[in-house]
Amino acid sequence: MASRGKSETGKLKQNMEEQLDRLMQQLQDLEECREDLEEEEYEETKKETLEQLGEFNDSLKKIMSGDMTLVDELSGMQLAIQAAISQAFKTPEVIRLFAKKQPGQLRTRLAEMDRDLMVGKLSRDVHTQQKMEILTALRKLGEKLTAEDETFLTQNATATLSQFEKVTANSGSEDKILALASSSVKTKV
Repeated sequence: MASRGKSETGKLKQNMEEQLDRLMQQLQDLEECREDLEEEEYEETKKETLEQLGEFNDSLKKIMSGDMTLVDELSGMQLAIQAAISQAFKTPEVIRLFAKKQPGQLRTRLAEMDRDLMVGKLSRDVHTQQKMEILTALRKLGEKLTAEDETFLTQNATATLSQFEKVTANSGSEDKILALASSSVKTKV
């Protein structure tokens, strides 16, 4: 995850160097072709190129006034939460229903899974994993779980889902978590 910010920062640096090279080459080409251009066309093109250089310089100043990275501490926390969500929930449908705050549909999906397990359409392992995801999502949405569901969660808790519980409990903002889940849905669906 940390390399993600470093690669983006490297890409930003490369893009800025290319932008500077392009603008300098444009000025050099303009000077070399000066005799082939009308004076007005030369002046206008030179003025536009110098304006672009000024805008580029302003952007460079803004970046240099801070640390030239794209990932600050808050962005790092968001990336951690997003990673926790994507690791904790492997079923895109659960992520989508969680992100859209649809506990009723999560409960319907749970009932369908229980039925599929009984008729042999769903393996016990897949059922357990998806039931854990749904119950964890319901809990995060503030839904009351039955004692049986709570026992199921306790008995089948995985390290990833436990970490998701901790990260989301410490983040302090349910809306941010749901926004991240929504973005995860958009990239997975």
